[in-house]
Amino acid sequence: MTLQNKSKAALYLSVLLVPCFFLFTGCGKRAATAKAVIMPITESVYASGKIKTDNQYQAFAAQGGIVRDVYVTEGDAVTAGTPLLSIISDEQRLRQQNAALEAQYADINANQDKLDNAEQQIQLARDRVRNDSALYFRQKALWEQQVGTRIDFEQRELNYRDAQTALNTAMVNYRQLKRQLELASGQSRHNLAIARKQESDFVVTSKLNGTVYRIYPKKGEQVAPQTPVALLGASGKFLVDLAVDEDDIAKVVRGQKVLISMDSYPGQVFEAAVSKIYPLTDERSRTVEVEATFLHPPARLYPNMSLEANIVISTRARALVIPRTCLINDSIVVRAGNDTVKVKTGLKDYQMVEILSGLKQGDELVKP
Repeated sequence: MTLQNKSKAALYLSVLLVPCFFLFTGCGKRAATAKAVIMPITESVYASGKIKTDNQYQAFAAQGGIVRDVYVTEGDAVTAGTPLLSIISDEQRLRQQNAALEAQYADINANQDKLDNAEQQIQLARDRVRNDSALYFRQKALWEQQVGTRIDFEQRELNYRDAQTALNTAMVNYRQLKRQLELASGQSRHNLAIARKQESDFVVTSKLNGTVYRIYPKKGEQVAPQTPVALLGASGKFLVDLAVDEDDIAKVVRGQKVLISMDSYPGQVFEAAVSKIYPLTDERSRTVEVEATFLHPPARLYPNMSLEANIVISTRARALVIPRTCLINDSIVVRAGNDTVKVKTGLKDYQMVEILSGLKQGDELVKP
């Protein structure tokens, strides 16, 4: 925690705590002294933060292009699926047109003439089979009666088999052509569907029922892929987003009281409770994100309002305390008379420390 933050927190807590009645004296070269007294003490963790809405998120552009239309304005209430803005891209428009042309060209109905021609080849092959079959069996009957020559019989048989082979080939060609046309037609339809789906990526929609708090680009501006284009969140439900130093985060648990001050409400303190602790430390700031929920929120709040907070770790209504400046190495004090005493400490705030053993009420201490 920075020195500036600690000084802010100390000043902040001084408003909240019961005034301390320590006696400090200084006369000539005489060392300053203080007495151990009974008073309340509160140990807390300082955190800076901001206001955010529940489920607050940034909407991103899935594709790059020019903002064609903006359908909402800041402050508008939206529902899930409401279009926020649309993006136009010449490249995407041409891709869709090409996909539509390919789908039209590959449509099986547009290629019916090819199938009709293949069916005609099958019909011709069947006619030839019927004709060559009749000639073959007629020649066979004659050959069995020793009429005609063997060459004539074998020629008729060869023609008949060739006709059967041609028929089988025509049927195979028809089935293969039909499968190819169906495959090309199906693929082109899928490509067109993909192109149309990609076109829907050029319309950014809301993912929740809430409020539009910010629209970043204006109509006609260029946006890149994965560029944030809008800030949205729940309507009227605000959370406290805190950054707690990693040195202090082990003391923070859910349910602890949080005392909040904001420049927007000078002199006022608002209570909240820790509701969520994110299990990740920010590598740059070395802080952990903590969420808190207002118990009694201010009348008006806006996202990203800055704030300062103290997370109350523990409170003692009656404790024997001394100024922290009287401690040496966090465990030794010097009493009037210059005798050194080892003490056991308890709760600490930014000014005082609780003494669990080693001193009694009224003991006078010398500041180091």
